[in-house]
Amino acid sequence: MAEIEYEGIKIGGSKLMLLVPLLGTLGGGLWGGFEFYKDYMDMKEIIANIDTDAIAARNDVIETKLGEAIDYTRDIKNDLREDVMKMEDVVDRISVKTDAAVTRIENRMDLAESRIKAANNGIEATLEGVRNEMNSLQKDVTASIREVESNGRANEKDVRTTMRETETRIDEKMRIVEKDLKEILQEALDNPLAN
Repeated sequence: MAEIEYEGIKIGGSKLMLLVPLLGTLGGGLWGGFEFYKDYMDMKEIIANIDTDAIAARNDVIETKLGEAIDYTRDIKNDLREDVMKMEDVVDRISVKTDAAVTRIENRMDLAESRIKAANNGIEATLEGVRNEMNSLQKDVTASIREVESNGRANEKDVRTTMRETETRIDEKMRIVEKDLKEILQEALDNPLAN
């Protein structure tokens, strides 16, 4: 029967009974390490699957729509300008016979001009709103990408640190177990009654 003394406590039993707890401890430590590594690999896969292409595609769609809106408003502005120019040509060709007719035409021109200015101001305001919204969306997407990248780096750093600490603890415990086993084996070998 083999005996082990550790910090003043003597434990006796067969050699097999002494090895079972040690092997169980080693197995549990290894299992915990493998589970931690599996979690690390799962997190790495999640980070690798972030779809930056989808974000870029969404930005491209927004830019395309903004371009279409700008083109549309330019067309409206040009059409209005052409209408005004046609109107001016018509007015220039009309010979005004009375002061009342001239006053009416001037009033209509002022009204048309104010409507054109109002439409032009509305178009400019719409364009400015679209530009502001685009800038805001671009800032939000950029901030989200930076946050995801930052979180990924922080998680990877935490995992590496934890892995190093776990590896150091396992190595230290393995040295202690190896030392204890050597001492036990040496005591068993030195004991003449054991043979």
